[in-house]
Amino acid sequence: MKRAALLAPLLLAGCTVGPDYHGPRSQLAASPAATGPFNAAADPAFTQDPLPDHWWRLYNDPRLDGYVEEALTANTDLRTADANLARASQIVREAQNAKGLGGKVTAGAYAAQVGGYTLTIPLDLTYSAVGGVAIDYPLDLAGGLKRGIEAARDNREAVEAARDNVRVTVAAAVAKTYADVCSANVTLTATQRVLAAENKSLDSIHRLFQGGRGTAFDVTRAKTAADRTTAAIPEILAARQAALYELAALMGRAPSDYPRDLETCATPPHLTTAIPVGDGSALLRRRPDVRAADRQLAAATAQIGIETARLYPQVALAGEGGLANSIASIFAGGSFGGLIGPMISWDFPFRAGTRARIAAAGDQAQAAEAHFDGTVIEALRQTETALNAYAREIEHDRALEKTRDDAQHQSEQADKLFRFGRTDVLSLLTAEANLAEAEAALAQSRAQLIDRQVNVFLALGGGWENLPPTHTPAPATTPGPYDTAAPGVQKK
Repeated sequence: MKRAALLAPLLLAGCTVGPDYHGPRSQLAASPAATGPFNAAADPAFTQDPLPDHWWRLYNDPRLDGYVEEALTANTDLRTADANLARASQIVREAQNAKGLGGKVTAGAYAAQVGGYTLTIPLDLTYSAVGGVAIDYPLDLAGGLKRGIEAARDNREAVEAARDNVRVTVAAAVAKTYADVCSANVTLTATQRVLAAENKSLDSIHRLFQGGRGTAFDVTRAKTAADRTTAAIPEILAARQAALYELAALMGRAPSDYPRDLETCATPPHLTTAIPVGDGSALLRRRPDVRAADRQLAAATAQIGIETARLYPQVALAGEGGLANSIASIFAGGSFGGLIGPMISWDFPFRAGTRARIAAAGDQAQAAEAHFDGTVIEALRQTETALNAYAREIEHDRALEKTRDDAQHQSEQADKLFRFGRTDVLSLLTAEANLAEAEAALAQSRAQLIDRQVNVFLALGGGWENLPPTHTPAPATTPGPYDTAAPGVQKK
């Protein structure tokens, strides 16, 4: 019976305990509702063409391209993410080295008194030296080290996906901030245009008052309207400057080193074609957070195998050679010795604790699977929401543009009637106030439209080339890989 127990590890040769990862068991990520066309993509603002790798190039704006590329090189958050990825790569190397040849070198010297504890003067001491080399090679018969390498690689890929998520976020932030600067200038121009009209009216009202055809109250009301518009300008300038500082920070620059050429940008980036959005299947392959959740689930699955391998003896081939003798005879023939053979360690009396760790790893895998499903749902929700918000903002912008045109026409009519004495000052000021409100609302909508546009690209999760291999979800009928009732042994 004892001989059979010792031979059991050899029967595991070429096998790996624990479940192999084939993708999440849930059918959510593979369902038609998740992989088909987006519900909101039926709007003419979108097409089902694939999203290009560098979506910001759809704007055909070389200046924007340059800002994004600089940010993707120098952004401090990205540099942190790159360092985290490099660290994860070193952890993979460490796990791989654990499966290779290991060893250590030892050396030492000591002095001993011969003849017990009797103190003699002078002391009768013997000086000796020892040294040796120990080498071991783990056989990994149960596959625990193999699962450890799998877990390290999966975790590295999760960190890589997190890095890609930072890239997406940085590119979107640069595009938004760039648009904010240009939109602030558009708002500033519209405000200055309204102010010019109000100052013109104020001048006319003041001349009429001096000619005895008006009142001081009329002048005060006209001046109040012009002052209110003037007061809005510093806030617009402050918003523009804040956006310039933010853009510099995104590009890894000091705030004072913001791009001066952008200060006069008068035309926000705009698309001349419908936005290509692809479908749900492409989205789930592309979104970094979905990829990260998939890799975290794979790592959690590998952890089950790591813990399961602890149920079995750990076998290694070990060899040791060295020498020990007095210093004077350290290199004599009788000083050398060594051994070689299998080395087995097994914590079988503590199997209950090991099984508890296996069960805990299975629970962690189930939690990771739930997190994956939640990430898929959130990715689809964000995308549908962004698509719908952008389509509705287009309608809103068109309505506000019509309102602005009507207010412009009304203001021109009121000015003409006032100059010919066919309407009062209040009607003129009301018409100008309506125009100012319509101009401000339209400028805000134009800025919001670009923001909604970039939100679409952010939700779609693009921004890099050469997507990694995808992991197809397993069919619902596949046996669950997280069943921890008994440890499984699966061949490679």
